[in-house]
Amino acid sequence: MNNHDLPRWATAFVMPILNLLSALLVAALVIYLLGESPVESMGILINSAVVNPEGLSYTLFYASTFIFTGLAVSIAMQAGLFNIGAEGQMYFAGLGLTLAMLAFDSSLPMWLLIPVGMIGAALFGALWAFLPGYLQAKRGSHVVVTTIMFNYIAGALMNTVIVKYLVPAGEQNPASRAFSAAAEMPRLNQWFPVLGETPLNISFFLAIIALVIYGVMVSRSSWGFKLRATGLNKHAAHYAGVRISKMIITVMLISGALAGLGSVNSIMGSTHYLSLNFVGGAGFVGIAIALMGRQHPVGIFLSAVLFGALIQGGFDLSLEKQNIPPETFIFIQGLIILFCGAMENFYAPAIAALIKRKK
Repeated sequence: MNNHDLPRWATAFVMPILNLLSALLVAALVIYLLGESPVESMGILINSAVVNPEGLSYTLFYASTFIFTGLAVSIAMQAGLFNIGAEGQMYFAGLGLTLAMLAFDSSLPMWLLIPVGMIGAALFGALWAFLPGYLQAKRGSHVVVTTIMFNYIAGALMNTVIVKYLVPAGEQNPASRAFSAAAEMPRLNQWFPVLGETPLNISFFLAIIALVIYGVMVSRSSWGFKLRATGLNKHAAHYAGVRISKMIITVMLISGALAGLGSVNSIMGSTHYLSLNFVGGAGFVGIAIALMGRQHPVGIFLSAVLFGALIQGGFDLSLEKQNIPPETFIFIQGLIILFCGAMENFYAPAIAALIKRKK
Protein backbone atom coordinates (compact mmCIF):
# COMPACT_ATOMS: atom_id res chain seq x y z
CA MET A 1 0.00 0.00 0.00
CA ASN A 2 1.55 3.34 -1.03
CA ASN A 3 0.71 6.84 0.19
CA HIS A 4 -1.97 7.31 -2.46
CA ASP A 5 -3.76 4.16 -1.30
CA LEU A 6 -4.18 5.37 2.27
CA PRO A 7 -7.79 6.16 3.28
CA ARG A 8 -8.79 9.80 3.47
CA TRP A 9 -9.10 9.76 7.26
CA ALA A 10 -5.45 8.72 7.50
CA THR A 11 -4.07 11.38 5.14
CA ALA A 12 -6.38 14.20 6.21
CA PHE A 13 -6.42 13.62 9.99
CA VAL A 14 -4.04 11.02 11.39
CA MET A 15 -0.89 12.02 9.52
CA PRO A 16 -1.19 15.79 10.23
CA ILE A 17 -1.79 15.05 13.93
CA LEU A 18 1.24 12.74 14.11
CA ASN A 19 3.38 15.29 12.29
CA LEU A 20 2.25 18.06 14.65
CA LEU A 21 2.90 15.91 17.72
CA SER A 22 6.37 15.10 16.40
CA ALA A 23 7.15 18.80 16.00
CA LEU A 24 5.85 19.54 19.51
CA LEU A 25 7.90 16.70 21.01
CA VAL A 26 11.07 18.10 19.48
CA ALA A 27 10.06 21.56 20.74
CA ALA A 28 9.50 20.09 24.23
CA LEU A 29 12.99 18.63 24.13
CA VAL A 30 14.42 22.05 23.22
CA ILE A 31 12.52 23.70 26.08
CA TYR A 32 13.84 21.03 28.45
CA LEU A 33 17.41 21.67 27.26
CA LEU A 34 16.84 25.38 27.92
CA GLY A 35 16.25 24.47 31.56
CA GLU A 36 12.47 24.76 31.74
CA SER A 37 9.68 22.24 32.26
CA PRO A 38 7.92 21.41 28.96
CA VAL A 39 4.68 20.50 30.79
CA GLU A 40 4.61 23.72 32.79
CA SER A 41 5.52 25.75 29.71
CA MET A 42 2.74 24.14 27.69
CA GLY A 43 0.28 24.93 30.48
CA ILE A 44 1.28 28.59 30.45
CA LEU A 45 1.00 28.73 26.67
CA ILE A 46 -2.46 27.14 26.58
CA ASN A 47 -3.75 29.33 29.41
CA SER A 48 -2.44 32.49 27.77
CA ALA A 49 -3.60 31.70 24.23
CA VAL A 50 -6.84 29.77 24.71
CA VAL A 51 -8.25 29.75 28.25
CA ASN A 52 -7.87 33.45 28.98
CA PRO A 53 -10.59 35.35 27.00
CA GLU A 54 -8.31 38.26 26.18
CA GLY A 55 -5.54 35.91 25.11
CA LEU A 56 -7.99 33.93 22.97
CA SER A 57 -9.05 37.20 21.36
CA TYR A 58 -5.45 37.88 20.34
CA THR A 59 -5.10 34.30 19.08
CA LEU A 60 -8.12 34.73 16.81
CA PHE A 61 -6.87 38.14 15.70
CA TYR A 62 -3.61 36.62 14.45
CA ALA A 63 -5.53 33.66 12.99
CA SER A 64 -7.72 36.03 10.93
CA THR A 65 -4.69 37.15 8.93
CA PHE A 66 -3.24 33.64 8.74
CA ILE A 67 -6.47 32.25 7.29
CA PHE A 68 -6.18 34.59 4.32
CA THR A 69 -2.51 33.84 3.68
CA GLY A 70 -3.17 30.13 4.17
CA LEU A 71 -5.98 30.29 1.63
CA ALA A 72 -3.72 32.18 -0.78
CA VAL A 73 -1.13 29.41 -0.69
CA SER A 74 -3.74 26.63 -0.66
CA ILE A 75 -5.67 27.65 -3.74
CA ALA A 76 -2.42 27.91 -5.70
CA MET A 77 -1.41 24.45 -4.48
CA GLN A 78 -4.72 23.09 -5.74
CA ALA A 79 -3.48 23.97 -9.23
CA GLY A 80 -0.04 22.50 -8.60
CA LEU A 81 1.54 25.92 -8.00
CA PHE A 82 3.68 26.75 -4.97
CA ASN A 83 3.06 30.44 -4.33
CA ILE A 84 5.77 31.55 -1.91
CA GLY A 85 4.97 35.19 -2.63
CA ALA A 86 2.06 35.75 -0.23
CA GLU A 87 4.39 37.86 1.93
CA GLY A 88 5.11 40.31 -0.87
CA GLN A 89 1.54 40.21 -2.17
CA MET A 90 0.15 41.09 1.26
CA TYR A 91 2.76 43.83 1.66
CA PHE A 92 1.97 45.44 -1.70
CA ALA A 93 -1.76 45.06 -1.00
CA GLY A 94 -1.27 47.23 2.07
CA LEU A 95 -0.30 50.03 -0.30
CA GLY A 96 -3.52 49.62 -2.30
CA LEU A 97 -5.58 49.67 0.87
CA THR A 98 -3.72 52.70 2.21
CA LEU A 99 -4.06 54.70 -1.01
CA ALA A 100 -7.81 54.06 -0.93
CA MET A 101 -8.01 55.17 2.72
CA LEU A 102 -5.92 58.30 2.19
CA ALA A 103 -8.12 59.27 -0.74
CA PHE A 104 -11.56 58.56 0.73
CA ASP A 105 -11.40 58.26 4.53
CA SER A 106 -12.58 61.84 4.98
CA SER A 107 -15.44 61.66 2.51
CA LEU A 108 -16.98 58.16 2.63
CA PRO A 109 -18.96 56.57 5.47
CA MET A 110 -17.72 53.41 7.14
CA TRP A 111 -20.13 51.09 5.33
CA LEU A 112 -18.63 52.22 1.99
CA LEU A 113 -15.06 52.84 3.12
CA ILE A 114 -14.40 49.33 4.41
CA PRO A 115 -15.42 47.61 1.12
CA VAL A 116 -13.36 50.16 -0.82
CA GLY A 117 -10.32 49.36 1.31
CA MET A 118 -10.85 45.62 0.83
CA ILE A 119 -11.16 46.05 -2.93
CA GLY A 120 -7.97 48.12 -3.00
CA ALA A 121 -6.11 45.47 -1.02
CA ALA A 122 -7.40 42.59 -3.18
CA LEU A 123 -6.61 44.41 -6.44
CA PHE A 124 -3.04 45.28 -5.46
CA GLY A 125 -2.44 41.77 -4.10
CA ALA A 126 -3.71 40.26 -7.34
CA LEU A 127 -1.60 42.70 -9.36
CA TRP A 128 1.57 41.62 -7.54
CA ALA A 129 0.76 37.96 -8.24
CA PHE A 130 -0.11 38.51 -11.90
CA LEU A 131 3.38 38.71 -13.37
CA PRO A 132 4.68 35.51 -11.69
CA GLY A 133 1.53 33.75 -12.90
CA TYR A 134 1.93 35.13 -16.42
CA LEU A 135 5.61 34.14 -16.56
CA GLN A 136 4.75 30.62 -15.40
CA ALA A 137 1.89 30.27 -17.88
CA LYS A 138 3.44 31.89 -20.93
CA ARG A 139 7.20 31.63 -20.48
CA GLY A 140 7.66 28.58 -18.29
CA SER A 141 9.38 30.51 -15.49
CA HIS A 142 9.01 28.60 -12.24
CA VAL A 143 6.54 30.32 -9.94
CA VAL A 144 8.60 29.45 -6.85
CA VAL A 145 11.56 31.43 -8.16
CA THR A 146 9.56 34.42 -9.39
CA THR A 147 7.42 34.74 -6.24
CA ILE A 148 10.51 34.63 -4.02
CA MET A 149 12.08 37.39 -6.12
CA PHE A 150 8.88 39.43 -5.94
CA ASN A 151 8.95 39.26 -2.13
CA TYR A 152 12.28 41.08 -2.14
CA ILE A 153 11.13 43.52 -4.81
CA ALA A 154 8.00 44.31 -2.78
CA GLY A 155 10.09 44.95 0.31
CA ALA A 156 12.39 47.37 -1.50
CA LEU A 157 9.53 49.10 -3.31
CA MET A 158 7.42 49.54 -0.19
CA ASN A 159 10.38 50.88 1.77
CA THR A 160 10.89 53.55 -0.89
CA VAL A 161 7.21 54.45 -1.23
CA ILE A 162 6.53 54.67 2.50
CA VAL A 163 9.66 56.57 3.48
CA LYS A 164 9.75 58.91 0.48
CA TYR A 165 6.08 59.57 -0.24
CA LEU A 166 3.79 58.56 2.62
CA VAL A 167 5.48 59.80 5.79
CA PRO A 168 3.77 63.08 6.80
CA ALA A 169 5.96 66.17 6.86
CA GLY A 170 7.81 66.55 10.14
CA GLU A 171 7.17 62.97 11.26
CA GLN A 172 10.00 60.56 12.12
CA ASN A 173 8.00 57.34 12.23
CA PRO A 174 8.29 55.51 8.83
CA ALA A 175 4.54 55.17 8.36
CA SER A 176 1.62 56.86 6.63
CA ARG A 177 -0.71 59.18 8.48
CA ALA A 178 -3.36 57.55 10.63
CA PHE A 179 -6.71 56.90 8.97
CA SER A 180 -9.91 58.50 10.17
CA ALA A 181 -12.19 56.63 12.59
CA ALA A 182 -14.47 55.69 9.67
CA ALA A 183 -11.69 53.47 8.29
CA GLU A 184 -11.44 51.29 11.40
CA MET A 185 -12.87 47.78 11.24
CA PRO A 186 -15.50 47.35 14.01
CA ARG A 187 -14.00 45.43 16.92
CA LEU A 188 -15.75 42.47 18.49
CA ASN A 189 -15.30 43.75 22.04
CA GLN A 190 -18.09 46.21 21.24
CA TRP A 191 -20.46 43.23 21.41
CA PHE A 192 -18.39 40.93 23.65
CA PRO A 193 -16.77 43.04 26.40
CA VAL A 194 -15.20 39.93 27.94
CA LEU A 195 -12.67 39.97 25.08
CA GLY A 196 -11.06 43.08 26.56
CA GLU A 197 -9.29 45.86 24.70
CA THR A 198 -7.96 43.71 21.87
CA PRO A 199 -7.80 44.31 18.11
CA LEU A 200 -10.00 41.31 17.19
CA ASN A 201 -12.43 42.68 14.62
CA ILE A 202 -14.96 41.63 12.00
CA SER A 203 -12.12 40.49 9.75
CA PHE A 204 -12.40 37.21 11.66
CA PHE A 205 -15.91 36.68 10.27
CA LEU A 206 -14.75 37.74 6.81
CA ALA A 207 -12.02 35.09 7.03
CA ILE A 208 -14.62 32.44 7.94
CA ILE A 209 -16.73 33.50 4.95
CA ALA A 210 -13.65 33.23 2.72
CA LEU A 211 -13.06 29.69 4.02
CA VAL A 212 -16.63 28.69 3.17
CA ILE A 213 -16.44 30.20 -0.32
CA TYR A 214 -13.10 28.49 -0.91
CA GLY A 215 -14.50 25.12 0.19
CA VAL A 216 -17.56 25.41 -2.04
CA MET A 217 -15.64 26.65 -5.08
CA VAL A 218 -12.91 24.04 -4.87
CA SER A 219 -15.04 21.01 -3.98
CA ARG A 220 -18.52 21.76 -5.35
CA SER A 221 -18.10 23.69 -8.59
CA SER A 222 -17.13 22.81 -12.14
CA TRP A 223 -14.37 25.43 -11.97
CA GLY A 224 -13.03 23.73 -8.84
CA PHE A 225 -12.98 20.40 -10.68
CA LYS A 226 -10.91 21.97 -13.47
CA LEU A 227 -8.66 23.54 -10.86
CA ARG A 228 -7.98 20.23 -9.11
CA ALA A 229 -7.57 18.45 -12.45
CA THR A 230 -4.90 20.99 -13.40
CA GLY A 231 -3.07 20.32 -10.16
CA LEU A 232 -3.24 16.54 -10.50
CA ASN A 233 -2.24 16.26 -14.16
CA LYS A 234 -1.85 19.27 -16.42
CA HIS A 235 -1.59 17.18 -19.58
CA ALA A 236 -4.78 15.25 -18.84
CA ALA A 237 -6.57 18.48 -17.89
CA HIS A 238 -5.44 20.04 -21.17
CA TYR A 239 -6.86 17.18 -23.20
CA ALA A 240 -10.07 17.44 -21.18
CA GLY A 241 -10.48 21.02 -22.42
CA VAL A 242 -8.91 23.07 -19.61
CA ARG A 243 -6.92 26.07 -20.82
CA ILE A 244 -3.90 25.59 -18.58
CA SER A 245 -2.31 29.01 -19.10
CA LYS A 246 -5.59 30.78 -18.35
CA MET A 247 -6.12 28.62 -15.25
CA ILE A 248 -2.62 29.36 -13.93
CA ILE A 249 -3.01 33.12 -14.37
CA THR A 250 -6.52 33.10 -12.87
CA VAL A 251 -5.44 31.07 -9.84
CA MET A 252 -2.46 33.32 -9.19
CA LEU A 253 -4.70 36.38 -9.37
CA ILE A 254 -7.08 34.83 -6.83
CA SER A 255 -4.18 33.75 -4.67
CA GLY A 256 -2.71 37.25 -4.66
CA ALA A 257 -6.10 38.78 -3.87
CA LEU A 258 -6.56 36.46 -0.88
CA ALA A 259 -3.09 37.29 0.41
CA GLY A 260 -3.93 40.95 -0.07
CA LEU A 261 -7.06 40.66 2.04
CA GLY A 262 -4.85 39.60 4.94
CA SER A 263 -3.62 43.20 5.10
CA VAL A 264 -7.14 44.40 5.96
CA ASN A 265 -7.03 42.78 9.39
CA SER A 266 -3.52 44.05 10.11
CA ILE A 267 -4.03 47.65 8.96
CA MET A 268 -7.72 48.54 9.17
CA GLY A 269 -8.25 46.25 12.14
CA SER A 270 -5.24 47.18 14.23
CA THR A 271 -2.69 49.88 13.41
CA HIS A 272 -4.93 52.10 11.22
CA TYR A 273 -1.92 53.23 9.20
CA LEU A 274 0.62 51.66 6.83
CA SER A 275 4.00 50.94 8.40
CA LEU A 276 7.21 49.25 7.33
CA ASN A 277 7.20 45.44 7.53
CA PHE A 278 3.65 45.32 8.88
CA VAL A 279 3.26 41.82 7.36
CA GLY A 280 5.65 40.37 9.92
CA GLY A 281 6.06 37.00 8.22
CA ALA A 282 2.33 36.25 7.89
CA GLY A 283 2.80 35.29 4.24
CA PHE A 284 5.39 32.65 5.14
CA VAL A 285 3.19 31.34 7.96
CA GLY A 286 0.52 30.84 5.28
CA ILE A 287 2.77 28.24 3.66
CA ALA A 288 2.87 26.22 6.86
CA ILE A 289 -0.89 26.56 7.30
CA ALA A 290 -1.59 25.34 3.76
CA LEU A 291 0.72 22.35 4.23
CA MET A 292 -0.54 21.41 7.68
CA GLY A 293 -4.19 22.03 6.81
CA ARG A 294 -3.89 19.89 3.65
CA GLN A 295 -5.61 22.69 1.67
CA HIS A 296 -8.90 21.83 3.38
CA PRO A 297 -10.95 24.72 4.85
CA VAL A 298 -11.32 23.06 8.27
CA GLY A 299 -7.64 22.18 8.34
CA ILE A 300 -6.69 25.74 7.33
CA PHE A 301 -8.83 27.18 10.11
CA LEU A 302 -7.40 24.89 12.80
CA SER A 303 -3.85 25.46 11.60
CA ALA A 304 -4.34 29.24 11.59
CA VAL A 305 -5.66 29.12 15.15
CA LEU A 306 -2.69 26.96 16.19
CA PHE A 307 -0.18 29.43 14.80
CA GLY A 308 -2.09 32.31 16.34
CA ALA A 309 -1.91 30.52 19.68
CA LEU A 310 1.82 29.95 19.29
CA ILE A 311 2.39 33.67 18.75
CA GLN A 312 0.13 34.84 21.58
CA GLY A 313 1.08 32.11 24.06
CA GLY A 314 4.74 32.24 23.08
CA PHE A 315 4.92 35.97 23.83
CA ASP A 316 3.56 35.53 27.36
CA LEU A 317 5.64 32.40 27.96
CA SER A 318 8.86 34.21 27.03
CA LEU A 319 7.94 36.91 29.57
CA GLU A 320 7.34 34.39 32.37
CA LYS A 321 10.22 32.07 31.49
CA GLN A 322 13.36 34.09 30.91
CA ASN A 323 15.25 31.03 29.67
CA ILE A 324 12.86 30.71 26.70
CA PRO A 325 13.58 33.48 24.16
CA PRO A 326 10.83 34.61 21.75
CA GLU A 327 12.87 33.20 18.86
CA THR A 328 12.09 29.72 20.19
CA PHE A 329 8.64 29.95 18.64
CA ILE A 330 10.02 30.82 15.23
CA PHE A 331 11.98 27.59 15.63
CA ILE A 332 8.77 25.72 16.54
CA GLN A 333 7.05 27.14 13.45
CA GLY A 334 9.97 25.86 11.40
CA LEU A 335 9.61 22.43 12.97
CA ILE A 336 5.92 22.33 12.06
CA ILE A 337 6.76 23.29 8.48
CA LEU A 338 9.45 20.58 8.40
CA PHE A 339 7.23 17.78 9.70
CA CYS A 340 4.05 18.84 7.88
CA GLY A 341 5.83 19.76 4.64
CA ALA A 342 9.12 18.09 3.79
CA MET A 343 8.38 15.08 6.03
CA GLU A 344 4.59 14.95 5.61
CA ASN A 345 4.66 11.28 4.55
CA PHE A 346 7.09 10.18 7.25
CA TYR A 347 4.46 8.06 9.03
CA ALA A 348 2.70 6.84 5.87
CA PRO A 349 4.53 3.45 5.64
CA ALA A 350 3.78 2.64 9.29
CA ILE A 351 0.11 3.60 8.93
CA ALA A 352 -0.16 1.57 5.72
CA ALA A 353 1.38 -1.44 7.47
CA LEU A 354 -1.08 -1.17 10.39
CA ILE A 355 -4.06 -0.93 8.03
CA LYS A 356 -2.84 -3.91 6.01
CA ARG A 357 -2.33 -5.96 9.16
CA LYS A 358 -5.91 -5.34 10.31
CA LYS A 359 -7.39 -6.49 7.00
